[in-house]
Amino acid sequence: MKVCVIGTGYVGLVTGACLAEIGHQVICVDNNAEKVALMQRGNSPIYEPGLSELLVNNLNNGRIEFTTDVSKGIAHGEIIFIAVGTPSLPNGETNTSFIEAVAKDIGTHLDSRYRVIVNKSTVPIGSGDWVKMLILDGVQDIQPIAAQGIRSSSNEKPPVQFDVVSNPEFLREGSAIYDTFNPDRIVLGSNSKKGLKLMQELYQPIINREYSQHQDLAPVPVLLTNLSSAEMVKYAANAFLATKISFINEVANICDRVGADVVEVAKGIGLDSRIGSKFLNAGIGWGGSCFPKDVSALIHTADDYGYNAEILQAAVEVNRRQRLIVLEKLQTYLKVLKGKTIGLLGLTFKPDTDDMRDAPSLDLIAQLNRLGAKVKAYDPIISNQSNGELLEGVSVLTQAEELSVNCDALVLVTEWKEFKNINYKGLQKSMQHNLFIDSRNFLDPKEMAEYGYEYHGVGRAG
Repeated sequence: MKVCVIGTGYVGLVTGACLAEIGHQVICVDNNAEKVALMQRGNSPIYEPGLSELLVNNLNNGRIEFTTDVSKGIAHGEIIFIAVGTPSLPNGETNTSFIEAVAKDIGTHLDSRYRVIVNKSTVPIGSGDWVKMLILDGVQDIQPIAAQGIRSSSNEKPPVQFDVVSNPEFLREGSAIYDTFNPDRIVLGSNSKKGLKLMQELYQPIINREYSQHQDLAPVPVLLTNLSSAEMVKYAANAFLATKISFINEVANICDRVGADVVEVAKGIGLDSRIGSKFLNAGIGWGGSCFPKDVSALIHTADDYGYNAEILQAAVEVNRRQRLIVLEKLQTYLKVLKGKTIGLLGLTFKPDTDDMRDAPSLDLIAQLNRLGAKVKAYDPIISNQSNGELLEGVSVLTQAEELSVNCDALVLVTEWKEFKNINYKGLQKSMQHNLFIDSRNFLDPKEMAEYGYEYHGVGRAG
């Protein structure tokens, strides 16, 4: 099928590359000419394992191309994905200005061929009907048009024919390609049987697990629902996962006070099939581009309709406090932090991504700077050059081995796999003090003690 993806951020680029990989003809559109030129050369503007290889493969076989010309993409696509950013406004509501601009653009370039317009961006509840209205507004900006299905006069072009489908994404940064080919479910929301049928055809190779690492499993479940329910599924899923993390962090803080080990507690409750073990890793809290803005947006949606979402508000407040847990531990064991040197292992909000959006490290850095500490950091992928403004006041090193020199404490902030294999015994020898704060409970406390550290996790016994 012929596909257009408008927006080549994280979701758009991964979606376009994976759809090309399963055999569709894809044109990806972005208004950033420099970024488009980069992708035309087969280079990914974001770090995501396996993505560069997909780009090169599908550029070479002619199944994907990149352009700044939105009219070219819309003319090509039978199915047109809207995958632009929906960042949060200062008050926590969703900024839908990019969606609005793209929807009107689509309207100005549609012809009489039937299209499916897909909301892939995370959008507020009710955006499906709003996008349909904006597309029609875009058409009317060119010339008056009759409603869909009504004949126009001979002086007008035939009326446009399209349906809007909500198709939320559930991609984890660092595992996005795996998640695309091995989804837990595919959610499609629309009142149009024709639109839903075309979307199922588009995803059929994935539904049938033709590109899955688990081809012996049953076909991927497909939930067909209405627009508002599909939009709500995305928000509810992320809000639940964020709340689950906040819950185990609250349990961890109680464990710290009563001498229990949250790792064992999480294992015990996770064995309950009603609860499950995923997202029960206590630590420094959640961040990134999705959880903060999606939970905030759902709280604001509830407020718009006269409901006070108290559990979600509590999850946000617990997460805000959790960002300060490391600071509290540093002050407990080092006392005054002014003049102390703190080394951070990891900066991104999670491993296997270069995403610094709402990373817990940024809050920690800001507080350490405020208190007069010297901050050093090492991350496998982040440098001062790529994140200069965000990392003001931080010395970002290129080797983990350099991090510990003259440090009073080391803090593991991001659980990169390579951090399992660092020579921690060697690092400890170059430190001023032997304090190690593991904000992800990633390392073995006994091993770290054997290496000479005063090790402290989050909610760990001892």
